Amino acid sequence: MVKAWYMDNDKTDPRAEHQRNPPEFISIEELHRKTGVELFKLDLKTYESEGVLEKIKKDRGYTYEDEITISKECLPDYDEKLKSFFTEHLHADEEIRLVTEGSGYFDIRDGLDEWIRIKVTPGDLIIIPRGSYHRFTLDNNNYLRARRLYEDEPGWLTHIRPADDMACRKKYVEQQKRGFSSEN
Repeated sequence: MVKAWYMDNDKTDPRAEHQRNPPEFISIEELHRKTGVELFKLDLKTYESEGVLEKIKKDRGYTYEDEITISKECLPDYDEKLKSFFTEHLHADEEIRLVTEGSGYFDIRDGLDEWIRIKVTPGDLIIIPRGSYHRFTLDNNNYLRARRLYEDEPGWLTHIRPADDMACRKKYVEQQKRGFSSEN
């Protein structure tokens, strides 16, 4: 089960949980309402035969996918890649990941510019909305494998904060003010 919480302001090891004291958890429903993040839990043994991922891909127009393994042994320029993943940024397209092995954290800003940390583990499919400021890091296990889905072949760009003048950002902020719902 995916867990999400508001982060503390500690700037040490990004792979730590960084929960506030006392912890301030946020429900998956509230996370969606505040940030637009969508989460699905897929059974990794049956999701392909049941067509769950194919339905999501068809409904959202995802036509291309690849796989990434994030570990010191498998990812060229590991340290630099991890730094770039953890740099606050946005994309003009959704960021979609299905975790198949390992674990890590996606962080996203709420409407008050506070970080919410989302722990992902095998079977978690996360959709980060276009125009949202976010980042990613591994946890202390230092390993994650995920399927990455795209609307077209990979080519979307990372835009480092500040990117507030981008149309996708403006649209996201307006939607965030209204609150996200399942109809958005």
